[in-house]
Amino acid sequence: MLTLHRARADAVVIDGDRIAALGPYEDLRTAYGDRARLRDWDGTLTPGRHEPDAPALLEAAYWPDPREDLGSAPLTGEALAALGMTEVRWGASARRGLQRLLAAGTTSLAGPFTRPSVRTAVDRSGLRVSAGDALPDPRTLTVSGRADFAVYDDEGNCLVTCIAGRMVHRVR
Repeated sequence: MLTLHRARADAVVIDGDRIAALGPYEDLRTAYGDRARLRDWDGTLTPGRHEPDAPALLEAAYWPDPREDLGSAPLTGEALAALGMTEVRWGASARRGLQRLLAAGTTSLAGPFTRPSVRTAVDRSGLRVSAGDALPDPRTLTVSGRADFAVYDDEGNCLVTCIAGRMVHRVR
């Protein structure tokens, strides 16, 4: 199934995990409109964010479960040391941290990740991982390229994040 994502005057057509077409919305609507499901966003279409600090955010910080009485900010330093972290807890923390990154429009991460449970969470997220601070190629949206993108509103809030053509975050 084709999906046509409209972001004001710009649009992208997704076929599976790939970009089938890019261009002005009116042109793509004419070419694909009767064959594609439409997603309409009031924002700017971008390749998404690259997070160079991902190892520190996911392996050196604990993202509390909302059911815990630990607040919502990630814990580091002495507060983290006092938690007695296990691999299971690291994995759950990484999944919550990844959810926050996806909600911010992140489409790629710097690596590497050394904790097995964090590495598993990152692998399952579908986010592309590059070595160190190197940006993955390409950092632009291209026809036949992987459909990783985000749409941001005028205040910089992420409206939608797509990884390999799947909407992994959207504002309701």
